[in-house]
Amino acid sequence: MAAKSFASRLRGSRRFLSGFVAGAVAGAASTGLVVVQFLWSRDAEPAVVVREPDGSSEKAVLEQFGFPLAGTETRCYTNHALSYDQSKRVPRWVLEHISKSKITGAADRKHCKFKPDPNIPPAFSAFNEDYIGSGWSRGHMAPAGNNKFSTKAMAETFYLSNIVPQNFDNNAGYWNRIEMYCRELTERFEDVWIVSGPLTLPQTGSDGKKTVSYQVIGEDNVAVPSHLYKVILARRSAGSAEPLALGAFVVPNKAIGFQPQLSEFQVSLQDLEKLSGLVFFPHLDRTSDIRNICSVDTCKLLDFREFTLYLSTRKVEGARSVVRLEKVLENLRTRASSPTSTS
Repeated sequence: MAAKSFASRLRGSRRFLSGFVAGAVAGAASTGLVVVQFLWSRDAEPAVVVREPDGSSEKAVLEQFGFPLAGTETRCYTNHALSYDQSKRVPRWVLEHISKSKITGAADRKHCKFKPDPNIPPAFSAFNEDYIGSGWSRGHMAPAGNNKFSTKAMAETFYLSNIVPQNFDNNAGYWNRIEMYCRELTERFEDVWIVSGPLTLPQTGSDGKKTVSYQVIGEDNVAVPSHLYKVILARRSAGSAEPLALGAFVVPNKAIGFQPQLSEFQVSLQDLEKLSGLVFFPHLDRTSDIRNICSVDTCKLLDFREFTLYLSTRKVEGARSVVRLEKVLENLRTRASSPTSTS
């Protein structure tokens, strides 16, 4: 009787355990299914649709109060055009066109004065006071001597937007001789285009690292360039089939003697473009035959005696008294005996 009772209780326990295990399994499975369903539903949640904004409407919002202005737009004058650097208070580039007729005439620089460009906002302009006592001269990029055909054109070259701080000797000497060579080119080419401007090039220190630094002058912090560039493009005549002649030159902003030849400062147009960040003569077909101007022409600057004679002649012509004339002639006799290597 006891055995039957025990067996009955055992069978009941087995049924209970079986039911418990089955229930547990079912519950676990149910829970797992719920978790899986939850995870699946979370992963399968529809992605948020991002609509691309309408370009025109966004542009209107961006420019509602205007984009920053750099002031680098091209500014045109009677015989030159330029792009101005408002931060450095100097031109980025100055383009001019010269011909035999433009370099001759009655315009006289003695009637011209350096002054701020009225087209440049005063807040970004250089002033004469910035140069006075700075140790640097006011160097033309488009020279006055290229504009004798027009009093207005010559006067506009004295706007400080066309001027950079330049070494005195460089301005009156080597750079002046390059400008004279450009005018000489009009004897052999009907049209000559010239782009000139300042450069601030990196210097390599003793540690091998490159840095860019430059002096500034005056209260307006006018930037002093380390170098100056000039790009010359010459055309024999409008109807000529002869290829154009081109040359690019970079000279240091310091005194240069008479011995270095212009060709020693010649660089490739591509290298100058990399240095300056500018593309020169963008409408020029570079796939056509373009000649090296130093191969087509001489690239020869006036030597010491020729240059001295030229300067003295100008001084003689400008002498307004006998005393002044005598001093000029005496100076001419003294310089005539100086060596040609003088800088």
